[in-house]
Amino acid sequence: MALIVALGAGASVRAASPLAEVICEPTDKMHDRLERRMRLSRTASGIRDQDQVIELWSAQNGAWALVATYATGISCLLAMGENWQTFMPKVAAEPGPGG
Repeated sequence: MALIVALGAGASVRAASPLAEVICEPTDKMHDRLERRMRLSRTASGIRDQDQVIELWSAQNGAWALVATYATGISCLLAMGENWQTFMPKVAAEPGPGG
């Protein structure tokens, strides 16, 4: 019974988040927010689908933000945090002779 109570109590505990909700606004305003207020630069992006690009914004101090930019001209701040680290991708070794 104590285990059930402990699990039930743990289920209601939530981690604190610096971003309580997704923030959406016109892309130019979002870029201004990220560049001027948060001092971030766009450092990576990738196409999610035909109407959406995911962007990573980061700073030298390790601060980062993940943004979804839509074809409609709206961008949404999805997540943000600190201690971002960039790793160089490992290059696959070239196959040797006979293999």
